[in-house]
Amino acid sequence: MKIVGIAACTSGIAHTYIAKEKLLRAAESLGHEIHVETQGTIGTEDELQLDDIKNADVVIIAADIKVGGKERFKGKKIVEVPTHVVIKSPKGLINKIQQDLGL
Repeated sequence: MKIVGIAACTSGIAHTYIAKEKLLRAAESLGHEIHVETQGTIGTEDELQLDDIKNADVVIIAADIKVGGKERFKGKKIVEVPTHVVIKSPKGLINKIQQDLGL
């Protein structure tokens, strides 16, 4: 499965980067391709590329705040969860998404 995502928390520091790291490790360990952008107090980092978005099966938005740029995902399956869900059970989330999509 090809995944793109955004991680963002209220302060834009700790939970943003923890959520990103958890998503990356979980997806890779399950054999999926993933790219995650962060949005926080220092701006956007690792901005998603249009080709990655175009080829993605799903978009995971792990955020505790409103994120920018969601219009890029028009026509894509989007799963929005708070950062604590990704931090607590990233593999469970990815497995459920994969099951729901039938991939």
